Order: sequence, then C-alpha cells, then structure tokens
Amino acid sequence: MPEMLGMDRLKSKLAFVQGGVARRYQYYDMHMALQGANRDLPRDLAVLRSVLGWCGKAVDSLADRIVFRSFSDDALDMGAIYEGNNSDILFDSAILAAMIGSCSFVYIAPDVDGSPRMRVLDGMNATGVIDPVTYMLSEGYAVLERDSNFNVLLEAYLLPYETHYYPKDRPPYVVKHASPYPLLVPVIYRPDATRAFGHSRITRACMDLTQAAMRTVRRADIASEFYSYPQRYVIGMNEDAEEGFDKWKAAMSAFMRIDKDEDNDRPVVGQFQQQSMTPFNDQIRMLGGLFAGETGLTLDDLGMPSANPSSSDAIKASHETLRLMARKAQRTFSTGFVNAGYLAACLRDNYDYQRRQISQTHVKWEPIFEPDASQIGAIGDAIIKIQQAFPDYFDAEKLRDLTGI
Repeated sequence: MPEMLGMDRLKSKLAFVQGGVARRYQYYDMHMALQGANRDLPRDLAVLRSVLGWCGKAVDSLADRIVFRSFSDDALDMGAIYEGNNSDILFDSAILAAMIGSCSFVYIAPDVDGSPRMRVLDGMNATGVIDPVTYMLSEGYAVLERDSNFNVLLEAYLLPYETHYYPKDRPPYVVKHASPYPLLVPVIYRPDATRAFGHSRITRACMDLTQAAMRTVRRADIASEFYSYPQRYVIGMNEDAEEGFDKWKAAMSAFMRIDKDEDNDRPVVGQFQQQSMTPFNDQIRMLGGLFAGETGLTLDDLGMPSANPSSSDAIKASHETLRLMARKAQRTFSTGFVNAGYLAACLRDNYDYQRRQISQTHVKWEPIFEPDASQIGAIGDAIIKIQQAFPDYFDAEKLRDLTGI
C-alpha cells in the first residue's frame, strides 16, 4: 500500500499541477494568449488577436470516436448504475477531461436514498495517491464546489470506508461507506511507469506549433491590409499642391489628374510592389503538417482539403495512427470505468465486494470507424465464407463486436 500523504500534502500536490491543466484548457477553449509576436510591430497593429482551434480539434477528433457501448460479464450489474447517472454525458465528459488534462476523476457519493451518485471532476479539482496495481487511489482529495470567484466552498478527503467533508464556514463531517477504496476513481489517458496519471493529448509540441501558426495568421492578417490597399508614392510634388491633395481620393479613384506646374514639370507617380499572401499560406500548411503528424490527424482534418476527395478506405488508411491511439485509449479508459462501477456497486449494496469478482468484466466500445454502405457487402461476403468454414461461429453479439453492425 502506498504511503499516506494526508490532506494538506494532497492539496499542495493539486496546486502544483493545476497550472498545467489550466493551460491546456486555455488551448482547448481557444483562450490562450499569443506569445512572442509584438516585436517590431506598431502599437495599432500589436493589439490584433488571432485564434486557432487546432488543439481542440486534436482532442475532439479522438474523443468523439471513443463511444461506450456496454459491459461484458457484468457480474455486479454496473451498467444499471451508470444508466442511472446519465451515462451518455458521464462517459463523454470523463473521456474529454482525461484527454485534456491527462486524467479525470469519477467521484461517487450516496444519494438521499442510498443509491450511488456519480460525477466527473477534472484534473484541476481532484488528485490522490494511485495504487500502481489496481489503478485506484489509496487516498484522494477533491474540490467539490467553488463559488463564482473560484474560491473553495466544499472539499473532501477520501479514504477507504469513509469520506471526510470540509464545507466552508461549517464544521466538517464524515460519511461512512462499504467501499474498500476511496470513492474517487481516476480515468487516465496513456499512463506509463513514469507518469501514472498519464499524458495530455495537448502536448508541448501541440502548444508550440499552435503558437507558431497563430503568429503566422496574425502576420497574414496584417499583410492583407497592404495586399488590399497597395502603397503608392509621388515624387517631385510641389509643396503648395500637397495642401489640397486628397490621399483617400487618390487611392480609391479610377482616374486621377495631375497637372504640370509653372516650370512645366510634373511629379512621378508609382506603386510599391504588392504584398503576396503565398508565403503565409505555405507556412501555415507546413505547420499544419507538423501538427497533423503529432496528433495522428490529416491536413483535411485541419481545414486544408486535398485536391481530390478521399474514399472511405482511403480515409481509414490515412487515419491509421489515430485508430491506434483510440485503441490504446479504450484499453486504459476501460480500467477506470470498471473500477468506478465496482466501487459504486459496493456503495449501492452496502457490501465490501472483492475486486477479483470483476476480473472478467470488460468494456465494449463502438467501432472507431463505422462501416459505410460500400463495406457492408464486403463484410457480408466475408461472414458467409467464415460461416462455411466454421459453422455457428458468428452470432448477433459477435458480429456487432467485430463490425459494429
């Protein structure tokens, strides 16, 4: 069993990681500030902002493909508990928060009638000491309620068989339960031996490339002003004539008359070379390719369509890296959701179940890529051939697991 840290040390641990999680939420919500772009810019142009949603696209494109379907070998009837807790929203919220902040948490508490109530907390509001064997917590800390100024109103220190609540301006209290683990379960994205709480989908490379692309977009925005209104010049104009010279009329008029002076001289009118947008387009495409390689996306996903539309098979082939990422995420998310269902079943039945009772319980996910109409015929031909070689191999459930149909 890992060493118990206590509530104060867990609060310090949460404060240490809050900044990193908050920064990634800023990139996901497109609230990040543009960095390093005010050099050598006039003050009027320095206030221009540029926003780019690449990080949000990287998270959503993967999260939207991971769809929970059901539990298999559900000995404790965990599916019914999730259905009573708005499972459609709960699963999606936990998956999305885990990909942004590297992990999310499912907080479980008894309702007024004793049934388990489940709620998702992000990485800015919960932490704990993780058991590397079960991937559940040995102790946990969570902020359950904040006011509009982000001040803590209710916090909890969670332990096996009891939860300590600390409301603001009221005395603390303890709620006993039958769960052998704290009622706070991590749902982790891509954990490893070094970082048990996983990695964020919004990596440092994603943030750096997004900043570079935002700077390019703003430079292109500034350059577009000169592209739309080319700069012109006049050489040799008389000082007296300049007083009545209308610059706006000279810029917008289709025909402009300039007379000679008393010495029979006339000014020379010219135009500076017009600004080109091509370098900015090329740089954005280069940065988009680097971002797509980092996240398993394609340039089409980032709003840079290719010349020819792709077929369904070509789209799947181009997203092979994304498919592997989704498979990996499904395996790690399964552990978190099974663990949360197990503890909720202990709370529901007021009984200390053994964890080995859920060793055969697994999560079934919907297919990452749904088959289109052209594939259904090929799937049918393959099923007929397999059934001829192995009669009664396919039933309705196995067919759905394999093909999604």
